[in-house]
Amino acid sequence: MGSGATGSGRGARPTVTRRREVSDASARSLLTTVLGEYVLPQGEPVWTQTIVDVLGRFEIEEKSARQALARVAAEGWLSSERVGRRVRWALTPPGRRLLVEGAERIYGFGSGNQQWDGRWLVVMVSVPETKRELRHRLRTRLSWAGFGSPEPGVWVSPHVGAEVEAKSILEDLALTSEVMSFIATYGALGDVQRMVAAAWDLQEVAEKYESFIDQFSGLDARTPENALLAQTRMVHEWRRFPFLDPQLPGELLPAKWSGSRATQLFNDNHAAWREPAQRGWRDLIAQQA
Repeated sequence: MGSGATGSGRGARPTVTRRREVSDASARSLLTTVLGEYVLPQGEPVWTQTIVDVLGRFEIEEKSARQALARVAAEGWLSSERVGRRVRWALTPPGRRLLVEGAERIYGFGSGNQQWDGRWLVVMVSVPETKRELRHRLRTRLSWAGFGSPEPGVWVSPHVGAEVEAKSILEDLALTSEVMSFIATYGALGDVQRMVAAAWDLQEVAEKYESFIDQFSGLDARTPENALLAQTRMVHEWRRFPFLDPQLPGELLPAKWSGSRATQLFNDNHAAWREPAQRGWRDLIAQQA
């Protein structure tokens, strides 16, 4: 998504990068953020126009906003009710459950804070060069699960509990007969930091954290409208980090890891902006009453 809120002077308001077009996927993703941040805690149905209005503040066109609503409803997250000529939307029990799980992941995420007993999960899986599509799917899914690959066919994670997810991935890809796994500690040979550098591109992750810090530091979000915009944008941007950051223990991370500072900034801002942002949402609701 585009840049977040900027400016810290008195009366400043967060701004949003303007784009000529916003894809349906972007509209759906932002809608998910709005549902989790406002509709879920408020616990009340929301009018179509309220969703259209708030997404419009992020340059989402009305057509894209309505399409996103329809798609989320088709997936079972929302149910609709017609009241006169208007339609309002309520979270279904499955939708509420998914959003609660997502909120726990987002708000519970913190980079560089994990306790570690020094053990590694090592997964060795062989996929022939001729099966390039399968190799790509395996790499994509294991990477999203936080695994790194220091050598071809070797995947490692400092979270031994990730073996359950690895097993599920390999079963889905019908690769369980081609795999071996071990729980081990790093030996006396070689350098663990070089292995970590080969397995994960931490520099790229750090740069994304630095960008997040630049966007959301020193903002004036005291008014309900400013807080609504800033909080929505910040949570929307933060949602990607649990999937980008392998969440390595602190001793495996570079010195002055920017993820730790970004985590603190997110937690501080979210706590400070939560109440005015919720007031901003309630103001939108009142305008549609």
